[in-house]
Parts: sequence; C-alpha cells; structure tokens
Amino acid sequence: TEKRGHSTFLALANAGQEPSPSWLREARWSDLMTCQNQIMKAQYYTATSLDGFIATEDDSLEWLFPLGDLNDSSYPAFIADVGALAMGSATYEWMLRNAHKVAAETGSPWPYTQPVWIFSSRKLPLTDGANIRFVNGDVRQVHADMRAAVGNKNIWIVGGGDLAGQFYDVGLLDELIIQMGSVTLGKGKPLFPRRVLSPHLRLVSVRQIGAGMAELRYEVHKGGAA
Repeated sequence: TEKRGHSTFLALANAGQEPSPSWLREARWSDLMTCQNQIMKAQYYTATSLDGFIATEDDSLEWLFPLGDLNDSSYPAFIADVGALAMGSATYEWMLRNAHKVAAETGSPWPYTQPVWIFSSRKLPLTDGANIRFVNGDVRQVHADMRAAVGNKNIWIVGGGDLAGQFYDVGLLDELIIQMGSVTLGKGKPLFPRRVLSPHLRLVSVRQIGAGMAELRYEVHKGGAA
C-alpha cells in the first residue's frame, strides 16, 4: 500500500472529503470526535521536521511524503470540521506549482470545498473552481469575516508559520496540531517563528502515526502572547 506523507500544506491529502464511517468507528481518541456543538476554533494544523522546519529553503515538501499514512492520522476527522481556511501566499503558490500532483492524488487541482482566504501583498492568479478571497493587512478583520462564514465549524490556519504567528499575536489562535516527522532539515522555513513561553501552550495529547510521525496537540492559553 502506498504511504502518503503529511505535507505542511496537506495539499496532497483528500482535503474536503468526509472521513469514512469505518475510519471513524476505529478512532479511539476523544480529539477526533465530531464537533457538532463545539465553539469555533482557529487551528494551526501542519507538519514539521524534528528541528522545527515546515519546508526546505526552496519550499520543497518532498521530505514529508514517505513519512506517514494519511488514513492513520487525524486529518480526515479534522477536515470534516473545517469551515474555512487561511493560507499565506507561499502556500498558495506551492499549490499552483504542484497542481498536477494535487490533481493526481485528489482528482482536482484544488481539493478544498471550503472558502479560502489568501493573505498576500502581491497580485496572484486565480484558481478555477476555487472559492478564494485575496486579503492583506490585519488578521483581526479577516478573522471576523471568517467567523461569520464558518458557523460552528473551525478555521484552519494552513500556513505558513508567520501567518499562524500573526493570529497568535492578537489572541486569535486556539490550537496547534503538529505532525512531527522523524527527519531533520538543518535549515528551512520555520514552524512557528515566535517566542512562546510556558504556560501559553498546553500539551493535551500525543499520538504516534506509524513509525515516522507523531502528532502533538496544544491548546493556546489566552493569558496573553509572549
């Protein structure tokens, strides 16, 4: 069986698709429960190397692809509860450059059915069939617009790390869900370029994903950013 890696942008995953009932029946940890009545959360869900990089310096994600099986991860349940996505320009451009790979894996060059807010100070091309909005500036107003769109579903901060940091800076990031791969890159694009000191992150669960990855889930303590 082919093993598919958990990329930083999760572009090669079956994004936007509901997890199968059999998969849900096998899920045994409480974090993966369907959250029909939950309060909306802004979640930074991504993958990282052991030394804290989400991509190489040239935005390559090839190192991630062999590390884990998507269906062994929390992603199917996670994406089912996502109502909107926030994405940086580098992430969006990676999706455009790798549209053929995304289409080969998911059947569509743009696998998200949810609305996506693209943060960019530059003019970028549109994607056919994508429900996207290009935005710039303070994340607080964009967050308010996203909240109005998602109802009781969650906001996925896809990345990169600095965009997630901007939501954290103004107290609007609720969770970090980090897939940590068993590789080191030495240098690259940082996971979360912020100084965050205890007790601002509270580890709530750890889960092994095969032999190559582990998932760490953190809640953000809202006492203030450091």
